[in-house]
Amino acid sequence: MTQQAENTKTPKLSALKRYRRMQRQVRVLFRKTKEKTATLAAKMSSKPEAESWDGADGEETVMTSGTSQAEGHANGKANGQKDFYEKFSPILNQVKKVREAGVYLYCRPIESGQDTEVTIHGQKMVMVGSNNYLGLTSDPRVKEAAIKAIERFGSGCTGSPFLNGTLELHEELEARLAKFMKKPMALLFSTGMQANLGTLSAIVGRGDVAFSDRINHASIVDGLRLSFGKTVKFHHNDMEDLERLLKRHQNADGRLIVVDGVYSMEGDLAPLPDIVKLAKSYHAKVMVDDAHAAGVFGAHGRGTPEHFGVEDDVDILMYTFSKSFASIGGVVAGPVEVIEYLRHASREWIFSASMPPASVAGVLAALDIVEKEDWRRERLWTITKRMQQEYKRMGFNIGASQSPIISIFVWEDFKAYKMAKRLMEEGVFVNPVVSPAAPPGKALLRTSYTATHTDEQMDFVLDKFKKVGKELGVI
Repeated sequence: MTQQAENTKTPKLSALKRYRRMQRQVRVLFRKTKEKTATLAAKMSSKPEAESWDGADGEETVMTSGTSQAEGHANGKANGQKDFYEKFSPILNQVKKVREAGVYLYCRPIESGQDTEVTIHGQKMVMVGSNNYLGLTSDPRVKEAAIKAIERFGSGCTGSPFLNGTLELHEELEARLAKFMKKPMALLFSTGMQANLGTLSAIVGRGDVAFSDRINHASIVDGLRLSFGKTVKFHHNDMEDLERLLKRHQNADGRLIVVDGVYSMEGDLAPLPDIVKLAKSYHAKVMVDDAHAAGVFGAHGRGTPEHFGVEDDVDILMYTFSKSFASIGGVVAGPVEVIEYLRHASREWIFSASMPPASVAGVLAALDIVEKEDWRRERLWTITKRMQQEYKRMGFNIGASQSPIISIFVWEDFKAYKMAKRLMEEGVFVNPVVSPAAPPGKALLRTSYTATHTDEQMDFVLDKFKKVGKELGVI
């Protein structure tokens, strides 16, 4: 063999040796991995009834039914992990304290219909804590319409309005409401909450800015959170602050001002004339949630836009049916392009079952009454003005109420619970509102009134408020 041949062969032998060395390393690594896998499998098989699934990040998570929930929490804390349920503690601890004090007044089971007088645990009491503004929930005509709808259409629609859930009743109600609300088209939602969620999450897109009053209803807040646009909040009913923000965001792709017509806790109104004036100046659209104004405000009950004379300047108008319309559901009315877009882009509308036939028929019957019986609004306002005056005369602070929602400020959370409990014992149903539903230090009792309340019932309520208010040092 020549020297040249040997020099040529040596590199080949060296490459072969490197290859074989790499093979040995791979075999060792494989063996060690196999041993670790077998050890892990043995450990897992020793735990009874183990279940596993892939977590959101692709890592395997193991749950063992042989370990109690409490032990799992303890183990997590021992390992320095934060317990998943720990974040619930502030609210749950507050609820526990209120319950232990015997003044927990939420979710009270009512044993009768929603009327001016209700029964709870066998005790009759005057109801001044509902949103039954026109007294239609127990109206025989509304109940009869609901019953007939069930007899004809059944108890439910079994599907989305986009697919099999649209009845001729739904189309009839949408057409009636579009006409009543003075808008080209209307769209029904299964609840008022969904109406705002489904509308705002769909129409506020990337590059858009929504201008929201700081005390807007939770459905507006959450609808904007679900959108892809930006939300900026202006101080409550502060038009200077709103204009400051409109100026700052003049270059946004689109601008929407969204407000409650009537604010549900304090009962004051959005200054719509000023809002629509700013909207025109800064090329913004306006949406009004008139849940607490429909049937109540305006010469024909069409709400705050009619009340202020700005119906043509409000682009999108929303009602809910759980108040003056004695049912459940919601409606959004506005330009044809808005409603058609919502039909094909609103997830809350497309992926929710339709309003039940009884609910739709009840709204239709209530709408007939709203359009024909003006005396109900007139009576409601007579009661409202009287109660506002009497509460003030007795020394109660009712804030800026301009509606049948009259809040009695008691300032302290526990005092609100205590006063509501004492009024209940005296035969008056009211709702305590504390933080975070109300700002800290501004706890209140929310009262609201019905067109069918009698003078005698109002005398009774005022007498009990005076008695309990003095007893607890509120007046």
